[in-house]
Formats: sequence, structure tokens, C-alpha cells
Amino acid sequence: MLIFVIRRVLISIPVLIASTFLTFVLVKVSGDPLQYLKSRNPRPSQTTINNEAHRLYLNHSWPAQYWHWITNLLVHGNFGPSVHGIDSVGGELRRCLFVTGRLVIFATLIALVLAVLTGVVSAVKQYSLTDYTTTFLGFLFLSMPTFWFGILLKQGGIWYNNKTGSDVFPTIGDRSIPYNGHGTLDALKDISTHMILPVIVLGLVSYAAWSRFTRASMLEVLNSDYVRLARSKGLNPRHVLIRHALRTALIPLTTVTALDTAALLGGAIITETVFQWHGMGYLFVTALSNIDFNVMLAWLLATAVIVILFNLIADLLYGVLDPRIRHA
Repeated sequence: MLIFVIRRVLISIPVLIASTFLTFVLVKVSGDPLQYLKSRNPRPSQTTINNEAHRLYLNHSWPAQYWHWITNLLVHGNFGPSVHGIDSVGGELRRCLFVTGRLVIFATLIALVLAVLTGVVSAVKQYSLTDYTTTFLGFLFLSMPTFWFGILLKQGGIWYNNKTGSDVFPTIGDRSIPYNGHGTLDALKDISTHMILPVIVLGLVSYAAWSRFTRASMLEVLNSDYVRLARSKGLNPRHVLIRHALRTALIPLTTVTALDTAALLGGAIITETVFQWHGMGYLFVTALSNIDFNVMLAWLLATAVIVILFNLIADLLYGVLDPRIRHA
């Protein structure tokens, strides 16, 4: 197992290096970071534009800019200066990742539990009323546009709050109490209530897709020869279902969950926009509209690292779920 882990880690290193280069190229061709100065009326002096280009290290060739950026990042942990007033790009990235992270983690946990439970039950009770009901709900949530579902829940939360004269379902922002470094119970309650509606949106949309994967995988495994052999030997049906069938059926779900969770951590842009969360989605949209290239680089690199990390975790889980893989 140790050799399996080392091999996967070593494979991830060149992928990460290649992702830094591709990220840099994509950002450089996205636009001119100094356009906000050049489009002003009256236009600033050429000296002002040159000074800004020097501050942002734009007065060098692309290879020199890439080397300057990657060495600063690796040696000093510095993502570089922001075009539009962010004091610390790395600090802002960590704050936004924390905001989006807590949303995605809870949504993923809820979606996974629901997907496994309904997928397994649907497969075991194929073509029953339970199967038809869970299939209908899955396709219902899967067919809903995320923005529409989010707006629907948001309006429902506003209606309930107005009807009851309370604020049970906050619909704007990720919290009401400002960040002050105090982990009080009021702050935790405030954060929790703000998470309810966005978590439901992300959780149910993810559950709808994952439950279909789980059901299809379970049906394939339940009809396999080794499961039928285990049943014919008189093994406990529950033991066969959980120990033999479910363990194998979870392998495809592991892949889908790893990729989807990484994508959501990179920025649940639609959900964050609907509920006005200042997380990874908001950070990327703001940086893109301002052509704030160092912020865009930080966001894309963080997303690439998250995708690679979750793929590595998925590979390791394959080894846990299927001994044939880790001994390969």
C-alpha cells in the first residue's frame, strides 16, 4: 500500500507543475491588466502606466514573469500584488476557500449519505414503488437549474421569515456577525443558519446525480457472478450486500464524488451568486471582471491543486475498496 501511495504522489508532481504553466498562459491571454488605467478619461500619464506595469512586473517577457511568479510563490508563499486593492492575495484566497469549504463539505456529506442510501435501496428493490419514487426525485432535482432552485429556496426563506417575523433562514451572505476572531456560540449559530439554504441547494443537486451512479453500480454488482456465488453459499444477505456488493459499487461513486467536490470547492459560483456569498465563486468573478491577473492565477492554481488532491484521494480510496488495485 505504501508503494501505491508513493507512486500516486510522484505522478501528481509533474501534473501540478504543468498546471502552473497552463494556468499562467490562460491568465496572460485573458486581457490587459492595465486596461482600467488606459481606458480612463482623462488618460493617466505614461509615467503612471509604466510605474504600475513595473509594480505588477508586466514590463518583462512572459517567461520572466512566469519565473518571477513561481519562484515568489514557492520561496515566499507570495502570489504577487493585486491590481485592485487586495492587500494579500493569499490571505483573501484562504478566507474565500474557508467560506466555500464549509458550504461544500456539509453539502457533500448530506449528498453522499442520501445517494448511498437511496441508491442501494433502489437497486435492491428494483422496479418497486420505492425505486420509482427515488428515481423520480433524483431526476427532479437533477433537471432543476441550480440558479432556479436556489432562487426558489431563497424566496421560500424570505416568505417564511416574513410570515413568522423571524430570521430562521438568512438569505444573503455567509454570516451577519463580522469576522472578529471570537468563536462564540452566537457566531457559530449565525454561520450555521446562513448555511441551511445553500447547503440544501448544493446537497440535493449533487445527491440527484450521485444516487443514479450508486443505483446503476449496485445493480451491476448485484448481478455479478461472485455475489450470486456468495448468496448460493448461504452467506448472510446483509453481509453480502454491505461487505461484497456495496464495497465494489462505491468505486465509481468515489471518482464522481472526488471530481465534483473538487469542482465545487473551486467555486460554487451560481449558488454563491444567488445567496451573495463572498467565497471562491465571488472571488473569481470579481477577479475576471477586473482582469486582476494575480488573483486569477491564485484561484486557478488553488483549483488545480484541489482537483489533483481529490484525484489522489480517490486513487487511494480505490486501493482501500479494491485490493487488486493496491497490489497492482
